[in-house]
Amino acid sequence: MNRALLIIDYTNDFVAEEGTLNCGVAGRSVAGPIVKLTRKFLGNGDYVFVINDIHYPNDTYHPENGLFPPHNLAGTWGRQLYGELESVIEESKKKYAELVLVMDKTRYSAFAGTDLEIRLRERNITELHLAGVCTDICILHTAVDAYNKGFNIVVHKNTVQSFDQAGHQWALRHFKNSLGATIVDE
Repeated sequence: MNRALLIIDYTNDFVAEEGTLNCGVAGRSVAGPIVKLTRKFLGNGDYVFVINDIHYPNDTYHPENGLFPPHNLAGTWGRQLYGELESVIEESKKKYAELVLVMDKTRYSAFAGTDLEIRLRERNITELHLAGVCTDICILHTAVDAYNKGFNIVVHKNTVQSFDQAGHQWALRHFKNSLGATIVDE
């Protein structure tokens, strides 16, 4: 079974203290585990997909405009990967070029409006491991789409977080109880 790690929205705007829409200390607490898991996947020859939200200034048509302040704007510091993950991914794109893919998304789900499913199917990937933020928003919507598309889902509990702890806990239960996902502590 081929597997892939999907790192979703682990950017400065969502994680750094100065980020526009940050998850606070909870978001920063998973930085080390995400880096460790990324290195483990690449060391095992598994795929790593880095999928980040992208927005553009003055885009009046985007549905998030009324929900959140501007965030993850193209070409800004806020859209860069948070902390050590930025350098790990940049180095890995050179060393493991065929295993590391960086993609943009414009909606909560990493599948919505992207060619993610095509890229996964081309590589015969059937199992998706999820990491990043926010557990109850982008991770959740990606997991639901993955379930509906027939992928096996593994959520690494210590690599996902949210600014809403009640939503975070609810999403973890939903992954397991409604999507049949495996929840692991590593």
